[in-house]
Amino acid sequence: MTHKITLIPGDGIGPEITEAARRCIEATGVDISWEEKLAGETAREKLGSLLPEDTLDSVRKNRVALKGPITTPVGSGFRSVNVAIRQALGLYVCLRPIKSCPGARSHYKDIDLVVIRENSEDLYAGIEFQESSPEAKRIIEEIKECSKKEIRPDSGISIKPISRYASRRIVKFAFEYALSNNRKKVTAVHKANIMKFTDGLFLEVARDVAKDYEGRIAFEDMIVDNMAMQLVQRPHNFDVLVLPNLYGDIVSDLCAGLIGGLGVAPGANIGEQIAVFEAVHGSAPKYRGLNKVNPAAMILSGVLMLKYIEENNAAERLENAVREVIAEGKFVTYDLKPSSGDLTAVGTMEMADAIIKKISD
Repeated sequence: MTHKITLIPGDGIGPEITEAARRCIEATGVDISWEEKLAGETAREKLGSLLPEDTLDSVRKNRVALKGPITTPVGSGFRSVNVAIRQALGLYVCLRPIKSCPGARSHYKDIDLVVIRENSEDLYAGIEFQESSPEAKRIIEEIKECSKKEIRPDSGISIKPISRYASRRIVKFAFEYALSNNRKKVTAVHKANIMKFTDGLFLEVARDVAKDYEGRIAFEDMIVDNMAMQLVQRPHNFDVLVLPNLYGDIVSDLCAGLIGGLGVAPGANIGEQIAVFEAVHGSAPKYRGLNKVNPAAMILSGVLMLKYIEENNAAERLENAVREVIAEGKFVTYDLKPSSGDLTAVGTMEMADAIIKKISD
């Protein structure tokens, strides 16, 4: 069976690590027809748009995409091209498995947890009003009238919507993911002690959904600041974390730090019928074209993609190959060496070559 998949190389280091991932995925023998499209700064330079409709149409048609990191130009266009893609395609789940890679520099061992972040609302919904704008002044007056609370007149305003619908959808996804992947516990993370009508709603819904899984999946909830401390002190106590958008963004990076950083942290954005797979890290334009950066996160995102399209044997072989290369520590990039100045470090493509050789062995 041929899988038609949209390939978005991205900006900065994106084309290099995307090419490395493509080669490694193809080495598994899975039959893929790639449809290459542009987004981000490269798309603006060549096509006059940060996010061409043709790119979105390709993903809608193929329903699966592998995307490199994208640079959002400062001061113009979308607040975030990545957020715009998620909103345009209805990708309400951000899935980030966090699993230790022996050989990656870390203070922890045997970490194996999953962060599930709600993608569509919260403070990232993009409802903001600039300081001193007529709209901000109007909202400040409305808030004063409705709540009797004073807001300084020179304030910028952000709106934090959290709905019952989106909360139920993401929490249910977390429980179903736990069931499908032999996980034992879901932890809902919130700040409901302070934000009683937004995070409080998220928590209320999470507790309600959890009742449907009693006896199959354990459930707990935790305040987000305590969650951050507990992850540093006792990360092995956690399994699947489900969080609103902002907390999910922050906590997923914290969790990546437990396993050696963003260079080994894969990611997926999933909707009802469409999924986009991408490394968590940014485009690092200063390293563009240097054949220097670690491609592991992008390749592991490819592993998630292979699982999504039900090429499970290929996914397992590719993941094992990545982990073996990192564990051996011979053909790895500088950030995976004991010292970043290690002269035996190899480049992006050489590390990909080593992974491909492992798949073939």
